Amino acid sequence: MEKTTELSAAPTRSETFSTGLAVSAPVARRESTPTTLHGQTLEDDYRWMRDKESAEVIRYLEAENAYTAAAMKSTEDLQVKLYAEMLSHIKETDQSVPFRERGWYYYTRTVEGSQYPIHCRKKAAAAGEIYDATQPEAVILDVNQLAEGQAFMAVGGLSVSPDGEKLAYSTDNTGFRQYTLHIRNLTTGEEYPDAAERVGSLVWAEDSRTLFYTTEDAVTKRQDKLFRHRLGDAASYDAVIYAERDERFNLAVGKTRDGKYLMLEAGSHTTNECSYLSADTPGGVFLVIAPRLDDQEYYVDHRNGLFYIRVNDTGRNFRVVTVPVDGGGREEWKEFLPEDKEAPLEDFDVFDRFCVLSKREQGLTSLSVSRFVDDGVLESPQKIAFPEPTYTAMGHVNREFSTTKFRYSYQSLVSPASVYEYDIATGDSELLKEQEIPGGFDRAHYASERLWVTAPDGVRVPVSLVYRRDRFHKNGSNPLYVYGYGSYGYPLPVGFSPARLSLLNRGVVLAYAHIRGGGDLGDAWHDAGKMMVKRNTFTDFIAVVEAVVAQGYGANDKVAIEGGSAGGLLMGAVVNERPDLFRVVLSHVPFVDVMNTMLDASLPLTVAEYEEWGNPNEPEAFGYMRSYSPYDNLKPGDYPAILVKTSLNDSQVMYWEPAKYVAKLRTLKKNDTLLLLHINMDAGHGGASGRYDYLKEIAFDYAFLLREMGAEF
Repeated sequence: MEKTTELSAAPTRSETFSTGLAVSAPVARRESTPTTLHGQTLEDDYRWMRDKESAEVIRYLEAENAYTAAAMKSTEDLQVKLYAEMLSHIKETDQSVPFRERGWYYYTRTVEGSQYPIHCRKKAAAAGEIYDATQPEAVILDVNQLAEGQAFMAVGGLSVSPDGEKLAYSTDNTGFRQYTLHIRNLTTGEEYPDAAERVGSLVWAEDSRTLFYTTEDAVTKRQDKLFRHRLGDAASYDAVIYAERDERFNLAVGKTRDGKYLMLEAGSHTTNECSYLSADTPGGVFLVIAPRLDDQEYYVDHRNGLFYIRVNDTGRNFRVVTVPVDGGGREEWKEFLPEDKEAPLEDFDVFDRFCVLSKREQGLTSLSVSRFVDDGVLESPQKIAFPEPTYTAMGHVNREFSTTKFRYSYQSLVSPASVYEYDIATGDSELLKEQEIPGGFDRAHYASERLWVTAPDGVRVPVSLVYRRDRFHKNGSNPLYVYGYGSYGYPLPVGFSPARLSLLNRGVVLAYAHIRGGGDLGDAWHDAGKMMVKRNTFTDFIAVVEAVVAQGYGANDKVAIEGGSAGGLLMGAVVNERPDLFRVVLSHVPFVDVMNTMLDASLPLTVAEYEEWGNPNEPEAFGYMRSYSPYDNLKPGDYPAILVKTSLNDSQVMYWEPAKYVAKLRTLKKNDTLLLLHINMDAGHGGASGRYDYLKEIAFDYAFLLREMGAEF
C-alpha cells in the first residue's frame, strides 16, 4: 500500500492580498486511487476526502475556508454595504396572502429580526369566502422556536388534519434533508409522542387519526416505503403499506383536491405509476390506476366520479383523458383534451366548476381557464393575459375544490412577486398582494428583454435579460452576468429578486439562458439536453454568452457566469471548453465529479439518475459521460477567477465533489486568478436556512463577482 502523508503546508503558490500578508493556498495530499472500467482508467488522487469523520478532511476544509476568508478580506466593507442594500429592499415584517381550507384561513408571517417564518391561521368568517383580519390569530408553528439552539432548521412536510385539530410536520436540523416527523395538538399546543425518522411526504386520511407517510432508505435516501400510522401508536407499530423495489423510483403520497382520494405515486425521471385509496377508508388497499410503462408519465386528479389524467401516452406534450373510478385501465380512457403539438401541457388543475390549463408557449407559461357545463364538457378557454416579454406565472395556493376563484402568481425580472385571484364568472383578475420592495425601488428604472440565440446545430435558444435603463449602454461596455441550469427538465425561473438590485444598480446586465436539458419548451427540450446529447446543454450556454456579448449587451472581458448543483456541472463543463470566454465563475454545490459519483450506486440519487445522465457501467455511456465530466477533463492552462461553494451536510452533491475539483484544479492552473472554496460547515444543499444568514451569503457572492469582473463597487 502506498504510504500517504498528512495535509502539506507547502504552497503551490502564494497570494499577497490587500492586507499585505502572503497567504498560501491549501495543498491537498495526493493518494492515487484508480478505477478501471471498459478498458479505461479513471485517476482520482483525492478520494480520501470522502471520509467525513476524518480529522484530516475537516482540517483541510477549514484551511480552505481560512484561505477564502483571507482572499475576501478586502471586500468585507463591500459585503457589509451589499448586505445593507439588500436588507433595505426587504419588508422584514410581512405576511403572505391568507388561503382558505376547511373553515380556516392559513398564512405565514415574518417579524423583523427573526430568521424564520411563523405559520398561523384564523377562523373563516361566516361568509366563508371573506378573510376577516379581526379574527384572533392562532400560531400553529413558529419555526424560530424550533431553530433555537440550532445552526440550521428547515421544515419539510406540513399538513393539518381534516378536523383542524392536529398538525403533522417534519424538521431537519442539519441540512442533510433527513426529516423527523412530529405531530402537534393544535388545541393544546402539546406534541404527541408519535415520531418517525427519514420522513418525506405525508397526508391525513379523513378520519383525522390516520396519517400516511413515506420514508427514505438510510443509505441512498430514496423514498421507498409507504407507512400507515394511527395516532397514538409508536412508529414501530406502523404498517408498511407499500415498498418500492425498483431503485429508479421514489414514492410520494398526497390527496386529490376534492379530498376524496389518497394518491400514491411511484415515479422515476421518465416513468410513473399512480394508485388510489378512498380517504374515508384508510384501512383499505391502494389500487393501481394503470401499471407503469417505460417512458410514460401520467398525473391524476378527481372530479364527480371521474379521474382526470394528464398523460404523455400519445405525444411528449401531454393530453388529458378521463376514466370512471374503478372503471378500468388504459383501454377505457376517454380523451378529454387532445395533445397540443405546439404547446406542452405542463399542468392541469381540476375544480368543481372549472379547470385550468398551464401550457408552455414559445417557452413562456400560459394559463387558461375553462368552465364545465352540465354534461362535463368545457366552454371555450379564457386565457389570462400577461404584460411583459419574459415572466413566470403559475397557480398559487388553491386548496378549495368548490370555488369560483382561481389564484395565480406572477412575477418578472422587473415586477415583484404578486398574487392574483381570477373570477371565473367575470373573467377579471384582482391583485391581492404585490411584494413590497422598500428602499426606493422604482420598476420604471429597469427593463427586461427576450432574445433568441442560434446554437451551433441551428436550434434557437431563448434568453431573458434585465438591466437598469440609465446604466445600460448597448456598446459592449457593461459587466455581464449569465446564469444557467439546463437539467432534469426544470424550466429556468424568471423571477424578481430584491437582492439582484445591487448588481443592476451598479450597471451589471443580467442574462438567463434557457438552454436545452431544462423544461422551458417542454419535455422535448429536456430530451434534447440529457443522456447521449447532454453536450447540447453546454454548447447552448456558450452560444448564449457569445451572442449576448456580440450584440453589445456586455463587455467581453467582464463576463461572469453562475450555476448551482447540475448548473455547477454546466459551469465546470463550459469552463473546460472555453476558459477564455469567462472572467469570473460562481459555482454552487457543483456536480463536477460525474464519473466517480455515477459509478457509486450507494450514493443518494445515483441509480435514479441513470435516466438523466446515463449509466456509466455501459461502455457507450461511460465514454460519453467521461468526455464532459468536469473533474476528469481538467487540464493545465489558464482559468477564470472561480469561487466554488459547498456545504458539509449536502445530501444531493456531496461536499467532496467540489473539494476534490478545487484541489485538482490547483495543481493544473497556470495563471494567477483566484481559485476559492468556501464550505458552510452547518448547512446542506441550499446553504444557510435563516433568511438573514442567506442574505449574507449572497452579499459574499456578489462582492466576489463585482471585484473580479471589474465592476463598480
